[in-house]
Amino acid sequence: MRNDERNVVLIGMPGVGKSTVGVLLAKALSRSFIDTDVHLQAREGRRLQDIIDTDGLDRFRAIEENFILSLDCREHVVATGGSVVYSERAMAHLRRSGPVVYLYLPLEPLYARVTNLDSRGIVMAPGQTFAELFDERQPLYAKHADVTIHCAGLNHDETAAAIVQALREKGLYEY
Repeated sequence: MRNDERNVVLIGMPGVGKSTVGVLLAKALSRSFIDTDVHLQAREGRRLQDIIDTDGLDRFRAIEENFILSLDCREHVVATGGSVVYSERAMAHLRRSGPVVYLYLPLEPLYARVTNLDSRGIVMAPGQTFAELFDERQPLYAKHADVTIHCAGLNHDETAAAIVQALREKGLYEY
């Protein structure tokens, strides 16, 4: 796959801005945009939280993995669900399609953004706190990222611009 056909894949915690930044990044790169959570919900015909509540965390992760493995697109910005990093197979598939960008934001600003923990469709074990989820996922995001963007103090437009600059500097994307 030529570099100009590759996707740019966004990973990170719920609330970091993957969907919003993804739309802006797609515009900046003249690419199409896909939000895997939105498409997964449409395919399943129910909200993420309903899948989690009805089918459980393990089944949700399997559904998410199968959806990601079926994803076949080029020249897209792909905003993933925060839990995609639990699947090695899904992440390998995404990495083959293009560079993976980890949007990092410290815990405190995430708390302010994620006010709907019970209904947002976040893959959390019963009794697990958001802080524990944050600590659990950070090494997974770092492991799978080609680029990490520290988003603290940046608005969404600045974050998209920082991604473009980082991809250029690392030679991970040509456009």
